[in-house]
Amino acid sequence: MSRAAVLTGIGSCLPPRAVSNAELAAAVEGSSDEWIRSRTGIARRHFADPGTATSDLAVGAGQRALKSAGESSVDAVLVATATPDRPCPATAPLVASKLGLGGTAAYDVAAVCTGFVYGLATAAGLIATGTADRVLVIGADTYSSILDMTDRSTSAIFGDGAGAVVLRAGEPDEPGALGPFDLGSDGEGCDLITVRAGGSAQRLSGRDPDPKDHYFSMAGKEVFWHAVQRMAESSRTALGRAGWQHTDVDWFIAHQANERILHRLSDELGIAPERAYSNIAEVGNTAAASLPLALDHASASGALRPGHRVLLTAFGGGFTWGSTVLTWPETGRA
Repeated sequence: MSRAAVLTGIGSCLPPRAVSNAELAAAVEGSSDEWIRSRTGIARRHFADPGTATSDLAVGAGQRALKSAGESSVDAVLVATATPDRPCPATAPLVASKLGLGGTAAYDVAAVCTGFVYGLATAAGLIATGTADRVLVIGADTYSSILDMTDRSTSAIFGDGAGAVVLRAGEPDEPGALGPFDLGSDGEGCDLITVRAGGSAQRLSGRDPDPKDHYFSMAGKEVFWHAVQRMAESSRTALGRAGWQHTDVDWFIAHQANERILHRLSDELGIAPERAYSNIAEVGNTAAASLPLALDHASASGALRPGHRVLLTAFGGGFTWGSTVLTWPETGRA
């Protein structure tokens, strides 16, 4: 029987500063708590304090995941992020070092909000080939570092945070084993979710960037349709490969992009709203951290219990998208 990647530990980390809609709205003309809630479903989010980097949140989540799994070492550390500490080098080696895992293979995964699913798939490949027996996969982002706080279309949506899981080699039919994956991309959408400045295209263009090009931008209305359709198609593919029906799913956990997207996606898949877990009201859209944060919060609250069948899906810049399934295992609480 082939080796499967089995989830054995989980943890998360949020910066202590919670930012309410009222606080944000005070700095943005035309915004209000009601305006933000009605369009996003978000009540608050967490922003990192000065001096805190993406790696710090990643380390916090990684420590909790390792403790949950009862592990002190792994064979690889993967960090999915769109807000690395620096353009060069990758953030993962620093995270591994801070976790006491110096010498361990470590690298970043860049697929924006789909990064965690891509990281899971990459880790599953390392385990399937025997390259690694245990892998720490972290999704971490500090979007507050790239937001234009005067842009109400983006500043109210995103928050900072990190989530992590430990995967080990195991059997495909045991609880926690990651099921088949579906991954995809469409580079034609690269301008719809982007930070235009800072990369080689801008630096080698011979033109000075507009100051706003250093901040994150998103064409919300166009992205909405793509997000719903791509995640729905990907979810159906992953379910089909696993031999599951949508009625077999106990918990549907999608990237926490926007409450309206989550509701429309559930409708598209025929999954009842009460089976679609959401923590977006409390943490906002945390990009690559979104799925592991939701999984950890669902598990900690008791909503997600061993034996539950879970469908995961995400959509992000690139465009990128991906889905997988698993049966939730017993995990130690950190």
